[in-house]
Amino acid sequence: METNWQQGDVVLADMTMHYTRTGGGKPVLVLAHGFSDNGMCWLPVAQALAADYDVILPDARGHGLSSRIQPGQAANRAEDLAAFISALGLDRPVVGGHSMGGSTASALGAHHPDLTRALILEDPAWIDRRPEQAPFAREDNPWRKELAGYASQTVEEVMAKCRTANPLWAEVELRPWAESKKQLDLNVFAMRDSLMEKDWKVIASHISVPTLLLTGDVDKGSIVSVENAQKAQELNPLIRVAHIAGVGHNVRREGFPAYMAAVTGFLKTIE
Repeated sequence: METNWQQGDVVLADMTMHYTRTGGGKPVLVLAHGFSDNGMCWLPVAQALAADYDVILPDARGHGLSSRIQPGQAANRAEDLAAFISALGLDRPVVGGHSMGGSTASALGAHHPDLTRALILEDPAWIDRRPEQAPFAREDNPWRKELAGYASQTVEEVMAKCRTANPLWAEVELRPWAESKKQLDLNVFAMRDSLMEKDWKVIASHISVPTLLLTGDVDKGSIVSVENAQKAQELNPLIRVAHIAGVGHNVRREGFPAYMAAVTGFLKTIE
């Protein structure tokens, strides 16, 4: 983290949300991270934009340094983010998000258009779920097992695994990613998030602010297909699509120059 950046906590109705902030009295950009990440996983983007924007990086419930998940707890991450923006007194910031955070941001734009003036969605978790899919919360979920295994490893060991698995990622990405995995509350797998039960097409159709949807290639792991990106535009003319070829789900981590060009170009159109 840069020496002049700030860290803080916001007390909401039933949780405390931790955040990092670049500051400086500039236009505000709030970035919501993906599942199992934390706010600092946006570090390279925040560094690139800090000269022109006050970039705020919150940790979602159960992630990073925010409140842990209580047994049987139900929540809605979009409502958490809405409460966070209101608590900080932010005046309609641009809100971005990746994966889970992209779904959070899109729901915020659909249900709380008064709280944001534009959205940046990096391969949001707009998934067409099938009835036969196994429950996310199951104990033998391989993703859960992998994340649980990081508890006994050092940050450096987790970084090494990430480096091997993701050769396109810049070195600066690795430590925040590894630290986020060791901070994750595994009870997030059992938390009922009502946002996950919403049809992405309904949410996309109700967004009422300018929106940039960044996608990669499905065969490399991107969630949002070309067909679904086109569907989103058909449902809502406020959505514009930037497809970045040759990257997967982690669009910014695998194609940073193209990602930043798309994002800064979009930000200029809403100034």
